[in-house]
Amino acid sequence: MNQGRFRSRIEKHIEFEQMLSSTFYLRKHRNSHLHSPALPVISFQLFMNYKISHRAASLSSSLTLAIDSKAKQMKADGLDVVGFGVGEPDFDTPRHIKDAAIKALNEGFTKYTAASGIPELRQAIADKFKRDNGLTYKPSQIIVSCGGKHSCYNVIIATCEEGDEVVIPAPYWLSYPEMVKLAGAKPVIVQTSDKTEFKVTPEQLRAAITPRTRLFILNSPSNPTGSLYSRDEIKALGDICVEKGVLIMSDEIYEKLVYDGAEHVSVASFSKAHYDHTIVVHGFAKAYSMTGWRLGYLAAPEPIAKAIDAIQSHSTSNPTSFAQKGAVEALNGPQDHLKTWLEEYAKRRMFAYQKLNSIPGISCVNAKGAFYLFPNISKLGLNSTDFCAKLLEQEKVAAVPGIAFGTDEYIRISYATSMANLEKGLERIERFAKTLKK
Repeated sequence: MNQGRFRSRIEKHIEFEQMLSSTFYLRKHRNSHLHSPALPVISFQLFMNYKISHRAASLSSSLTLAIDSKAKQMKADGLDVVGFGVGEPDFDTPRHIKDAAIKALNEGFTKYTAASGIPELRQAIADKFKRDNGLTYKPSQIIVSCGGKHSCYNVIIATCEEGDEVVIPAPYWLSYPEMVKLAGAKPVIVQTSDKTEFKVTPEQLRAAITPRTRLFILNSPSNPTGSLYSRDEIKALGDICVEKGVLIMSDEIYEKLVYDGAEHVSVASFSKAHYDHTIVVHGFAKAYSMTGWRLGYLAAPEPIAKAIDAIQSHSTSNPTSFAQKGAVEALNGPQDHLKTWLEEYAKRRMFAYQKLNSIPGISCVNAKGAFYLFPNISKLGLNSTDFCAKLLEQEKVAAVPGIAFGTDEYIRISYATSMANLEKGLERIERFAKTLKK
């Protein structure tokens, strides 16, 4: 390729990515972040010198974190911003958990541990699976990681080869496809909609599986939609994966946050075959408000657990030592906070659901789990990126465009915030929506 033409092409690409590095993607390129490599914002010469890898260049940055960062900066600048963007409980970590970590810190528990976590915590996790899910795991099948995200990444890196396919229902948690690309595998996106409560059907899953399919990613309750698969729905999807020899990564981090008497069911619980095909990913962030502690875990068949242990030993090594002591207390200590939190989330969920559906041009299915709603804003005449950009600019409300989760007709609202913030933020959304309907 002619050097001048190549330089022009790269410089244009860098200029494009520089525009994308703002909180929201340029409106006239609203879908480009799904297709365009997210190169760092650097000069042509530095690009040539650094030789960024194709895998790194293929990634898009986390839009949820970008929006949260922008909202926090606006607040620091004195603006009255309501943040519905980040998926983080507004409650504090329960006192007994913090006390356990502080005690460990004060006692000098600050050294390296086993890469896969301290034995006490791995046993506590195994006990949790037996108690809550009817699943029997040995501590050697448990890997403690630096967050649920880290566990997901470890699973994908350990199980996927170059050219493998990974089936991901959309809307999806935005990091799943990026992790798959980092492994050299191909994300196969299966679109769902509010007509099916954003749940993939057995027919869709079967049609998406090919001889190259290695992994199916299941997230129930779901981020970003709050959807929850029933026992029969989970089993039907699991049956197909067992039949086809496809592994399942079951992300169950919102397990404790379900409403209206619904139940969470782990796909690994149906039979030995389901168990053998499933890696369960979990963590402490959502049920214990430990997002900043960076502790997650997974349970897997022994060969996969051993492979992940080896990967982690050469990447992060162990999770923070004294934080692990807090996690032991989280699992083994009092669980009283969960009832209080869930009651509060349920009130917020119903208020937000009713308010959103009262706004002309917006429709929303109710969540059955997690702490998100995923309203449809397509009748208001804007794509999700434009909607959220203008909403933040005009009304100082931060929400996440649905395109970040693979669909452009929706936005994500987190109700993991105070009722006062919900009332104020939703009033602003209503006011903004009315300007679009004129």
